[in-house]
Amino acid sequence: MLSANTQDYIKVIYKLQEQGNATTNEIAKVMNVSSASVTNMCKKLAELRLAEHESYRGVKLTPAGMNIALEIIRHHRLLELYLTQALGYSWDRVHEEAERLEHHISEEFEDKVDALLGSPQYDPHGDPIPARDGSLPFLHRLPLYGCAVDTDLTIRRVNSESPDFLRYVEKLGLKPGTVVRIVTQEPFDGPITLQVGETSCSIGSETAHNIFVEIIA
Repeated sequence: MLSANTQDYIKVIYKLQEQGNATTNEIAKVMNVSSASVTNMCKKLAELRLAEHESYRGVKLTPAGMNIALEIIRHHRLLELYLTQALGYSWDRVHEEAERLEHHISEEFEDKVDALLGSPQYDPHGDPIPARDGSLPFLHRLPLYGCAVDTDLTIRRVNSESPDFLRYVEKLGLKPGTVVRIVTQEPFDGPITLQVGETSCSIGSETAHNIFVEIIA
């Protein structure tokens, strides 16, 4: 049985791998620990054959490590959806609550939550929920930033765990499932104006980079 701390490392390595490379410094930054602590954990994961660690080349999960990461992420995202749909939590509060619970639920509880929610594919933020076998639903999402003007789009994912950011985009009406149209996009990373229903709003390039959309055919 892996400790909650070890599971957290595995999950962080998985997410950094998705973004490119899980270096010691990046892991330390996300985990808010020293590089020495990361190195020690990476050695432990290597001994358990859950990860491979090469000096100056970062960390990579083995297939066994990937399976554990996907199971933890499945717990986390199912819990986020359960907290919003069954218990009335707002989407900006579920991350920290799911972080506390994800290490402690049984497979039976996981299955009951999954069945209750109708075997969902996405959490409240639009992140994919791994299936029991570790597979992920097909994703074809584009960052809002860079999409053409006068294009109708459906927001599918908001890529942030920051409660402040989530409250900000919710205030603008930019939650998954919302249809928007790009009205103007200023050059040189300038702001983007969106039509959202009967209203319009302006967002910066950083916000637009963290909102992922699907083009309406």
